[in-house]
Amino acid sequence: MKVTVNISLKEGVLDPQGRAVERSLASIGFTEASNVRIGKQITLDVDAEDTARAHQRAARMCEQILANTVIEDYEITIEEDQ
Repeated sequence: MKVTVNISLKEGVLDPQGRAVERSLASIGFTEASNVRIGKQITLDVDAEDTARAHQRAARMCEQILANTVIEDYEITIEEDQ
């Protein structure tokens, strides 16, 4: 199964990279962009019997290595093999 994990900083955690991008956008005329946050997306294939098991394994991966759960949130999306 194809698993997509979107990781973002928790609300309230400073995002210096997002702030730098926001300033750069404004400097080239994109002043309508604000509250820019930078995250990461990880895609992987998980060999699992069903969607629930794939989600469980992906969540465990996030908790142990993919995300820093002190400052980051994650969201898992599962696509079943066709």
